[in-house]
Amino acid sequence: MTYSRLLLPLAFAALLSPAALASTYTVRSGDTLSAISRATGVDAGTLVRLNGLSSSTIQVGQRLNIGGTTVSAPTRAAAPAASVGGGAFVRTAAARFLGVRYLLGGSGRNGLDCSSFTQSVFRSMGIGIPRTAASQWNSGRAVSRRDLRSGDLVFFNTMGRTASHVGLYVGDGMMANANSYRGRTVIEPLFANAYWASRYNGARRVMN
Repeated sequence: MTYSRLLLPLAFAALLSPAALASTYTVRSGDTLSAISRATGVDAGTLVRLNGLSSSTIQVGQRLNIGGTTVSAPTRAAAPAASVGGGAFVRTAAARFLGVRYLLGGSGRNGLDCSSFTQSVFRSMGIGIPRTAASQWNSGRAVSRRDLRSGDLVFFNTMGRTASHVGLYVGDGMMANANSYRGRTVIEPLFANAYWASRYNGARRVMN
């Protein structure tokens, strides 16, 4: 076998290597990580990991590694049912709003209440949910306590009625919420906290 013929299989293998197959997506105006995930078929959590992102914020013109075949920007169309994956992606989105002071009726950086916190986190991921805890309780589908996963909305009876408080489950038995007692948005234990455990109503999943 000649030296050149020996090199052919090696060259072919190199073309099929992960490094050779890696490709990029160029961010366009209006893009979100969740929209790019739907367009490319790459899990949003994987996008975060591949690109070393510290938040869900992306910039127009930014080239994202999608780890596969090059994909052009999608044609804009009505968004299907929300589908975002990756617990790290959800935690990163929630972290953007941690430490904001609690303000009943607040919906901006000057203050958030429980449902505007969850609404803001989902909006940052390109997902729209209703404004109030009661209306969020009627969104998505119910999930059992044992099947909770990062991104599920968790609800509590804190005022003598169902779903008077809402938080966001972020995995590992923890939830993020705008806590009026602490006066700010925090991450804290869910069922390991006797107060929340005794007032738990249930959970809803709005992310597939």
